[in-house]
Amino acid sequence: MLATLAVDDLADIAFGPAPGTVAPAATSPYDRWLRAVALGGQGRYAAARAELAALRRARAGAVLESLAASTEASLLRQLGWHRLASGHDGRALAVLGDSQTTSARIARCDALTGLAADALGCGRLDLGFRLLERCDDHLVDAGPELWRQRIRLHWVTAEMTLAAGDPVRGRENAARAVELADASRSVRHQVKSELLLAAATSAGPDPAAAAGPAREVLARCDEHNLRPLRWAASMLLGGVAPAVEVEQVRLETEAAILAAGGRFREW
Repeated sequence: MLATLAVDDLADIAFGPAPGTVAPAATSPYDRWLRAVALGGQGRYAAARAELAALRRARAGAVLESLAASTEASLLRQLGWHRLASGHDGRALAVLGDSQTTSARIARCDALTGLAADALGCGRLDLGFRLLERCDDHLVDAGPELWRQRIRLHWVTAEMTLAAGDPVRGRENAARAVELADASRSVRHQVKSELLLAAATSAGPDPAAAAGPAREVLARCDEHNLRPLRWAASMLLGGVAPAVEVEQVRLETEAAILAAGGRFREW
């Protein structure tokens, strides 16, 4: 009973309504993954990596090994290390073999969307789109358990189409992500989807129209202690509505992330 309660608490932080809550200690390998996700969402990179390292040592099976590798890649990608992240995402895909269990499909879709995002960060758009097609194939007849994977597919598709110079498709996919996220319990997924929609708006004919939505995202990030998304939102807002206070938010958030073990790639 205690283990179940711990998982539920951690799930509420990682994928539910309480992303800013202090994460309780992990009591199982699955808990460790949830805790790593929760800590990563808060920008506590060193603590998240420690949980992932402990999970790898536990040798808890292919699915958790895959999810741990994808999460490690996500932590790197948030800080700009897309090429390094691709190695972890590649391993996340490889360890699953040809398993078709629901858990394996969840992990496989995470790996594929991660690889597509890595490809985007490395300027390989064609590869990224092919990887997204592979992920979409796995979601055609998937059940509700893969709600998160559907949102992630629209996230990365939005980013890819924006990078390809198609703001209309970018906005469509971001709006679909918002719709799916709003139907879920995950505040973090809702906030990131809103951020992507604001980014897609900034790529349209009136970039300044993204300022209001970006400020709303910043407010939600403050409310829920979502430092990585707060940093991204401050970057977006600084691009469409530069102001001294926005720059201060960016600098403060960067400092907090660095203090918690994050290291930004210098471009």
